Amino acid sequence: MIELDGSSLDLGSFSAVAHERAACELAPGARERVVAARAAVERVVDGETPVYGINTGFGDLAMVRIDPERTSDLQRRLLLSHAAGMGQPLGAEAVRGMLLLRANTLAKGYSGVRPAVIELLLALLARDLLPVVPRRGSVGASGDLAPLAHLALPLIGEGEVWVSGVRTAARDALAAAGLEPLTLEAKEGLALINGTQAMTALTALAALAARRLVKTADLIGALSTEALRGTDTAFDAKLNALRPHPGQQASAANLWQLIQGSEIRESHRENDVRVQDPYSVRCMPQVHGAVRDVLRDVEAKLVIEMNSVTDNPLVFAAEGVIVSGGNFHGEPIAIAADFLAIALAELGAISERRLEKLTNAAHSGLPPFLVEDAGLNSGFMIAQVTAAAAAAESKTLAHPASIDSLPTSAGKEDHVSMGMGAALKLQEVVRNTRRILAIELLAAAQGVDLLRPLHSSESLEALHASVRQHVARWDQDRFMAPDLAAAESLLAGGLDEHLSGLQ
Repeated sequence: MIELDGSSLDLGSFSAVAHERAACELAPGARERVVAARAAVERVVDGETPVYGINTGFGDLAMVRIDPERTSDLQRRLLLSHAAGMGQPLGAEAVRGMLLLRANTLAKGYSGVRPAVIELLLALLARDLLPVVPRRGSVGASGDLAPLAHLALPLIGEGEVWVSGVRTAARDALAAAGLEPLTLEAKEGLALINGTQAMTALTALAALAARRLVKTADLIGALSTEALRGTDTAFDAKLNALRPHPGQQASAANLWQLIQGSEIRESHRENDVRVQDPYSVRCMPQVHGAVRDVLRDVEAKLVIEMNSVTDNPLVFAAEGVIVSGGNFHGEPIAIAADFLAIALAELGAISERRLEKLTNAAHSGLPPFLVEDAGLNSGFMIAQVTAAAAAAESKTLAHPASIDSLPTSAGKEDHVSMGMGAALKLQEVVRNTRRILAIELLAAAQGVDLLRPLHSSESLEALHASVRQHVARWDQDRFMAPDLAAAESLLAGGLDEHLSGLQ
């Protein structure tokens, strides 16, 4: 059971909920803060002072005063009008993450909602009644307004939810689950949709995938080094200690460790005419390590954001004041998502270059395109083209979204973060990078086969054996796509035993 207090969430807990459906509940101390903030809102509702979003309109309509008896209607209409998203729905993991993050930020006790609002969010999560949330429609200014409005609609019995993979009217799904829709009160609709939880959930999912990819890149890069009969000297700890970036040192240690004890390495130690390997092999610690360092920075920002209050206005119950500000602006996560996309695009780019060296007989010394009887067989020729296409696409996707801005809301929201766009394209870069590495893995395994009877290290031979359990050696041309799909699936979740000993 994960207790939500608005301050203690981390990426491990996020993963447990998003991927494994771990249970959550509102922490007792958080409930007390939520109740206190709600009381402060109710005092404003009963007073004469105009406070944004409680007894006024929204955005450029903030000067319009709303009568107290219409505040509930105001919040309902806000959700309905702002649920203006389009496009394919977000995946289940992303929506679970959004529900979790929205509940956690409200639990911090500065948003002015009733505990019942948080409890219904958590009830949807517990029953896996996942709102249908279109992926397009946020510019990341007042947060992810459209995605979060779709996320919140089921709380009032509107919109749709997924029930065992079937799109179902939210009101029917709630009734079947024994849940009652809420009648929103002052501030609650605004508190539900003002924030960065869509872009944060997507970026967190990408960061979790990137944790796996950076280790996988070292693992596969080591196998490619063996297939190319490369040297391990560039991975020596004393060399890398002279440029002590943490990521570089971690990758160098992994690569060195993976190659030790290799017959292949020993076979060319004394008579190798190549003094230095190409950069795609020799500079793996520097490139892979730089990606690791960006990932570390992004993870730190994500933990801050997951435990932040990102709606507006904010309720300071102890002081009895409600303050308007800009915590909803998505720039911190937008820039983080952009930098992670750039880093992962580079991880894919250097993998594709190693793949090119493997398939290029002029460099590898192996049969052309890693297949005997080349000419009659094309081998890995077009697999490398597929990787090149993915790498090229990632270069385009790595152009930062956060440097763009398109004013909205009659110019009131005159600078926006484009954070959701950054997070969405980051998801595509993750997929492209995984696919490139999957192709490199098959090519490296094929290269090692072509060096038999020599064997690699114990660790890399175990990796090679795992690959061959899913994809047979390429002796002559066959339907390539299923092999690539099998390798991609292996990278997505089947290499745990090989990654467990790596930094």
